[in-house]
Amino acid sequence: MPLLTTARFHTTVAALHQMPREGLLEVAFVGRSNAGKSSAINVLCNRRRLAFASRTPGRTQALNYFAVGPVDRAIAYLVDTPGYGYASAPLETKRTWDQLAGEYLSSRPQLAGTVLMADIRRKLTDLDRRLLAWVPDSVRLVVTLTKSDKLPRQQARQALRDVIDELEQLRPGADNKVLLFSALNRSGSDDLTAVVENWIAVGLPASPKETTNA
Repeated sequence: MPLLTTARFHTTVAALHQMPREGLLEVAFVGRSNAGKSSAINVLCNRRRLAFASRTPGRTQALNYFAVGPVDRAIAYLVDTPGYGYASAPLETKRTWDQLAGEYLSSRPQLAGTVLMADIRRKLTDLDRRLLAWVPDSVRLVVTLTKSDKLPRQQARQALRDVIDELEQLRPGADNKVLLFSALNRSGSDDLTAVVENWIAVGLPASPKETTNA
């Protein structure tokens, strides 16, 4: 069974001091309010409403933690961060996002990787670039170009190349990946699942080797 299909809700965090203290690895999902982040999480975890967006963009200003692994022993967390870029949100709400999600991304030692969801028709926006400035170069990153079904194949491939080139400028030498993704037809879901599960597997303690009597 794929690891991500074991995901279940764990807790909601509205302040940094409320974050889990077990020290388990975490993978953060970030993106604009309309980039399809919740839909992508649900596809990866094979759940219809594990993550869901508020009807009012910008209303939810919290980190939602989803545990993965055996029911009786979580081994990692997926972290759904608040969407950003909501034009009608007051300045104080935007500051709250920076103080919570931004500080989380820049300083959380358990962060194994970040998945940035970006609408392929927009590629990387100024808000996405601002988000990337929070993510240390030492943290793995995959930019997932969502809604790839909205563009012809050739245009989608060109968008992919454009984002790859831009990331090389924004995060030179960092562990960056770019994938095409569609929640509608599930294209790219296997590739993204493999990336996230590999991040978790690489960071887990090695299993003790079996010993044999000589």
